[in-house]
Amino acid sequence: MKRTTLICLVTMITTITSFSTQADERSNDWKATANDAWIDGKVEATLLFNGQLNTFDINTDVNNGKVILTGKVGSEVDKRLATELAESIDGVSEVDNRLSVVTPQDYEGKWDTFTNDMKDAKIATVIKTRLLLESELSGTDIDVDVSQGVVRLSGKVRNPSERDLAIAIAKNTADVSDVKSELSTDS
Repeated sequence: MKRTTLICLVTMITTITSFSTQADERSNDWKATANDAWIDGKVEATLLFNGQLNTFDINTDVNNGKVILTGKVGSEVDKRLATELAESIDGVSEVDNRLSVVTPQDYEGKWDTFTNDMKDAKIATVIKTRLLLESELSGTDIDVDVSQGVVRLSGKVRNPSERDLAIAIAKNTADVSDVKSELSTDS
């Protein structure tokens, strides 16, 4: 009887220890993933809002504090600046800069179209970010499309005041030539 009780007790302790270890590992995985996502957001915001960096297309990925930069920039200076900005973020352990330098000669006469497309993408990103950060709006319900500097807002807002605020945010964004609203209201 004592032997059976002892075996059951040892089995139970082993099982509990195993579950506890697995829970700790899952908790650590979640914490690492959340930390990487936080770093990724900080790096993307820093690159986007830096006035000196001429970003054409920079993508970021973070794995265990290591930032990986991919995409395109307009010069070697921009490439080095992107590395320096990423390295300045708390929690970044290393930066792997895989950015390509793209020049007008790389686009054989299509440079203007390329730069306009990149400008439109940047305008859309800035407006969407501002809409999401505005506490008076539900920015997740607003779609932003940009073509040649003309912004088209669509989706739903709660009232005419929110619609007016979204339009004002878009109009007050650099490089916007016009704003077309297709926003509908709940009221």
